[in-house]
Amino acid sequence: MKKAYKGNILFTKDINNLIAIKEGYLIVEGSKILDVVNEKPKDISNENIIDFKDNLIIPGFVDIHLHAPQINNIGLGVDMQLLDWLNKYTFPEETKYKNIDYAKKSYKKLINKLWENGTTSSVIFGSIYNNSNILLAELIEESGLKSYIGKVNMDRNSPDFYIEDTEYSLIDTENFINKLSEFKNVKPIITPRFVPSCSEELMTGLGELAEKYDLKIQSHLSENQGEVMWVKELHPDCKDYIDVYEKYKLLRKDKTVMAHCVLSNDREINKLKEYNVTVAHAPVSNGNLASGIAPIHKFLENNLNVGICSDISGGNELNLGKVLTLGETFGKLKWIEDNRLYDYLGTINYFYMATKGSGKYFENVGSFEKDYDADFLVIDDSNILDFNERTIEERLKRFLYNGNSNNIIKRYVLGKELRKPFSE
Repeated sequence: MKKAYKGNILFTKDINNLIAIKEGYLIVEGSKILDVVNEKPKDISNENIIDFKDNLIIPGFVDIHLHAPQINNIGLGVDMQLLDWLNKYTFPEETKYKNIDYAKKSYKKLINKLWENGTTSSVIFGSIYNNSNILLAELIEESGLKSYIGKVNMDRNSPDFYIEDTEYSLIDTENFINKLSEFKNVKPIITPRFVPSCSEELMTGLGELAEKYDLKIQSHLSENQGEVMWVKELHPDCKDYIDVYEKYKLLRKDKTVMAHCVLSNDREINKLKEYNVTVAHAPVSNGNLASGIAPIHKFLENNLNVGICSDISGGNELNLGKVLTLGETFGKLKWIEDNRLYDYLGTINYFYMATKGSGKYFENVGSFEKDYDADFLVIDDSNILDFNERTIEERLKRFLYNGNSNNIIKRYVLGKELRKPFSE
């Protein structure tokens, strides 16, 4: 059955242009977008037209990189750099997810936060524990949200209380892959934590699993200076960080997302381009852990796809509206540092990254083009309006900078309105 949602509709088809339709109609049939029109559709009855009045309608946010078992660490360790932060906060917290009751309570909290902040799709790192990873998949499936979830792999250079046997890590990963074949909205993704924590045998096995099941892959790349130097020490035969992933077949064309890429040089960028890797830009996390500002302009000049991510808990903000505006701010600082040699990116560019840019890693997600998934948010921004006439584009920008989750009054995924998933 066709339905039409009336409101002020805003979305992007490309990174440079915002489509803004005042008092438009978003036409949905089942789980898919059919069209966006200016006038009331004649073939849809009044009872199937939902009028959201003067509110804004935008695509759901897509968080392309976050660590689920770090939800309770948000805001901790931001005075440390990556490797110290991992050892003091991250690994001790993640080991708690061996306890299924702790995992259930924490993951319900996370999923409520994703829903609350309008994140309708996400790409997630789990833990090394299969039971809690399967629980996370079950809870997300129950919530109606969409996700790729990875069972994290790490068999070296990890604390003795949070490390795996190589053989069992691969067995557990394959079991996790097979278990998730039962799910509709949740899919598995191969997830080596990062090169220093994965042996050559483990990376070889993960590459083989990715090929066997034709899976996507997620990991970290060139985030921090100390990490990059460590990778070079561990793999002196490889020219740089990305070569290690390539060597073990952990770069799959069109199927790989790499988080951060803060220190990616021209050679590494060319390799990212060769494999059409999606870059998960984590501006808040990169700032918190003193990693640096990623060269987003270079990625875009090379036609790389870039998505926005919260990267909790390196990042302390799950609201992607806030993350993307901080990305814009840091990007301007990078532009100044680079002597203003290119045009800096604006709010609409980053809005694209947080919707269609990240959504490209899924399929037909993050826009209101025909046959895209009907994932959208309804925004009541009346409490942040002023006494002047504003365009709906200006209102979107103001919501992103000044609004919060309270302004999101409806959330739809695959054409269905989602209520808050879990009671507190």
